[in-house]
Amino acid sequence: MKIPADLAHTLAVVVDAGSLEAAAGELHITQSAVSQRLATLERLAGQVLLIRSRPVRATEPGEAVVRYGRQAALLEADASLALGLAGERSAPLPIAVNADSLATWLLAPIAALGASLGTTVQLHREDESFTAELLARGSVVAAVTTRAAAVPGCTVTPLGRMTYRAVASPAFAARWFPDGARADALAHAPVIDFDRRDDLQSRWLAVHAPSAAPPRFQVPSSTEFAQAIALGLGWGLLPSAQRTGLDLVELGEPTLAVALYWQQWRVHSSDLDAVAEAIAAAARGALEPLNPR
Repeated sequence: MKIPADLAHTLAVVVDAGSLEAAAGELHITQSAVSQRLATLERLAGQVLLIRSRPVRATEPGEAVVRYGRQAALLEADASLALGLAGERSAPLPIAVNADSLATWLLAPIAALGASLGTTVQLHREDESFTAELLARGSVVAAVTTRAAAVPGCTVTPLGRMTYRAVASPAFAARWFPDGARADALAHAPVIDFDRRDDLQSRWLAVHAPSAAPPRFQVPSSTEFAQAIALGLGWGLLPSAQRTGLDLVELGEPTLAVALYWQQWRVHSSDLDAVAEAIAAAARGALEPLNPR
């Protein structure tokens, strides 16, 4: 069975748009035509590729087709550019990034590319431990991830390390840690987590007070997370770039390091390669080397 690239692209657009109606608007065809394309694709595949939920989502076999559709779109855009046939911008490049990179160093290199790109970039914010899953599912074409082993069909480029230190506002530290961040104090002092997947605070806490179960807040925005610590809502771990300009005190070792890698599909795309080169160059200036000498 051969999968028609236009049908695979239709499935990818539907998944991104979240509904057949929204996809029809993006594809400039009727909703009935979108439905017919999907029906043809599922008949050729011999299985269900799309779950008609709200929003719609691809099945596991459907994710493979979505990935193929996006890869075919990248190849088509690059060929059109080489032939001088690209009259419009090609499909956006969806890229998964972690919140702290997004808040500190990653936007500048993408912005610097500006109009030199033949497309736009869609950034999907996700925990760095889970961005590779989006890449494997075909939801994105590239990702900043902690995964060093290549996702099947992808290349890996080391970016560097983000280092985190436990900090609090001076007033918070004076109230909760008058004798330092001791185990008995850590058992009661409020902690701030980014979200339920953020384990940095738990890892640091396990070194000093393994059995502690302090009250916890969640602030799922990188900039506001730093502000919440500076305002005294609780203590937490911040990278050096986010500590700059804030009145904070350090709570002590250990320093926790998160190794970051760039993974992208092994498909030639001049736009994707340009983004990858810009991000790698920016990472060399913003992050610590993975293997410091």
